[in-house]
Amino acid sequence: MTLRLATPRLELVAGRLEISEAEIQDRDRFARLLRAEVVDWPPPLNDLDSMRYMREQFERHPDTQGWGVWYFLLRRESLLPIAIGNGGFKGEPDPRGTVEIGYSLLEPHQGKGYAGEAIQALIDWAFSQAEARRVIAETLPELAPSIRLLERLDFRFIGPGSEPGLIRYELLRSSE
Repeated sequence: MTLRLATPRLELVAGRLEISEAEIQDRDRFARLLRAEVVDWPPPLNDLDSMRYMREQFERHPDTQGWGVWYFLLRRESLLPIAIGNGGFKGEPDPRGTVEIGYSLLEPHQGKGYAGEAIQALIDWAFSQAEARRVIAETLPELAPSIRLLERLDFRFIGPGSEPGLIRYELLRSSE
């Protein structure tokens, strides 16, 4: 069974091995599994290597649905939803309860509030899981829209990221 979340305009579909394999090998099957139209894919910063990485994560950890990639589908009146991007987590929370989140939208769908809507739903989902206490996100300092999005979602800047040139933000579970 596929885990799905709903927001006012979007449906988020949690990845799993079958979906990940279809994303790499068979676009029509990928669309059928998502129950969506897939027109222009993949979104920026996603490539065959990142898709293979996610497939390998699902192979190694088949019981961790939700802690990997999620696909963002825009609902449309009288039509199938359309895949507009993806995002999610880089694996389960670490022993201290930290999980990293990221996202990417196809360019025609950027700047319309979809990323904030999707990321808020993913944060809410993560914090509904007992093991997640802190969400981190990394970006480049020149990506002002990403920084604005993180700040709008109450992330706070905490310093350098995991690689040179990246900066890191965090959001703590409200009870922390």
